[in-house]
Amino acid sequence: MTLLTALTLAYFLGSVPFGLLLVRMAGLGDIRESGSGNIGATNVMRSGNKKLGIATLLLDMGKGVLAVVIARHIGLEQPWLYVATFAAVLGHVFPLWLKFKGGKGVATAFGVLWALSPLSGMVFSIGWLIDFAFVRIVSVASITAIWLVVPFNLNHLHDLAFHLALALLITWTHRGNLARLRAGTEPSLRKKQP
Repeated sequence: MTLLTALTLAYFLGSVPFGLLLVRMAGLGDIRESGSGNIGATNVMRSGNKKLGIATLLLDMGKGVLAVVIARHIGLEQPWLYVATFAAVLGHVFPLWLKFKGGKGVATAFGVLWALSPLSGMVFSIGWLIDFAFVRIVSVASITAIWLVVPFNLNHLHDLAFHLALALLITWTHRGNLARLRAGTEPSLRKKQP
């Protein structure tokens, strides 16, 4: 029952579509009708409102952190702590309220990683920043960073399984980005040369 409670709370917490809600509350319509159509922070920023984008990023990260806090408070230990917190990322990617069409899960996964292990969170952060500095493509930085975390979690089978599942899920949610990368049409934030 404890695991079921944690799973349910984590899923519904993760499923709160902050990007969609913030943009609507700001009177800017439906974020799903602009840019990539995604409800996450990157698309909110691309819509032209950086403050809302940053707020979306922090709130989506907060969902992951809170899911870990709740699971630990309930008394879950490994590997069930991983199972419960993974549900928060699934909630963001497959929210019931949006017909299971949510975001890509990066910010929520980042929050989960930081809360579970500051080392994993730091590896993700540094990997993302370095990769983005070179390629200036958010999707590439996100996929690279989540896979960089995997080798740092080989102590136990459940550590590896959780981080591998997280990396596979994030890669899968970026399948459209990967197709655009192959086609050379993925948006880049490189400054255009005059």
